[in-house]
Amino acid sequence: MRPAEFTQDQIIEAGQALIAAGRNVTGFALRQRVGGGNPNRLKQVWDEHQASQSVVTTEPVAELPVEVAEQLQVVTAALTERLAALAVDLNDKAVKASERRVAEVVRAAGEQREQAERELADASQTVDDLELQLDQGNERIAQLEQRLAAAQASAQAQAVELAQVRERLAAVEQSAKQASDQAAQREADLQSQLEETRRAEQAAREREAQAAGALAAAEKRHLEDAEVIERLRIELRTTGDALAKSEAHAEVCTAQLNQVQQDLQQARAETRAAEKSAAEAAGREQAAQAQIQSLRSGKDTRKS
Repeated sequence: MRPAEFTQDQIIEAGQALIAAGRNVTGFALRQRVGGGNPNRLKQVWDEHQASQSVVTTEPVAELPVEVAEQLQVVTAALTERLAALAVDLNDKAVKASERRVAEVVRAAGEQREQAERELADASQTVDDLELQLDQGNERIAQLEQRLAAAQASAQAQAVELAQVRERLAAVEQSAKQASDQAAQREADLQSQLEETRRAEQAAREREAQAAGALAAAEKRHLEDAEVIERLRIELRTTGDALAKSEAHAEVCTAQLNQVQQDLQQARAETRAAEKSAAEAAGREQAAQAQIQSLRSGKDTRKS
């Protein structure tokens, strides 16, 4: 036989708690109070407890006094005559007792019906409580599902945003690489232009040196031979034209140097390496300009 889940003491304590709370003690109320069990068994245990607490009070029967007993013996004969009347009276009393028993049975049936109605009400309340809990649980589940859907949508949006950021980062890296390549190419172009300028200046200096040598030789031979002097003058004029061309070329070189300076300034803004190279190029350009200025000064001196 399966043992009871709850002891009698627990059931009795639950019934007393219900009475203290002003509630009817029913099987369903006891089950809800103790947290489980068979309602019929719980109610049976409670009823047995209530019956054990009921004390039947029986009044003591007083004994007849001696005088009354003697008088009873005297009138015993007289009472015989009244047996018939007493039988009728007893029959009437028996009928009335039967009626009382029927009324008691009816009353007990009414109490049982009321008890059943109370238990039904408790069961209905329990069902309502369970339905309320079920509705609250369904509402909680719906809220959790909404939060889950919102979290999934947020995660998807973050994934899309992350992909976009990665694309922009790749584009920025590509642009930076292109800018670096362009800066390196520009630096190489500037170096090439600077070398070309140096070669042009060197050629100009060589031609100037040649012209100076020719002029010195012509001046030494001026007194020796007029024809030589005339030829030297012609050569000098030719050299002067060459010098003019050299000056024009030097001006072109100066313009190129100015352009180089602008390019170098732009290269400094693009990359640190270009700035360093531009600084070195600027120093070389200043030296070249000084040499060109020196060359111009020498030519002006010879002309005067």
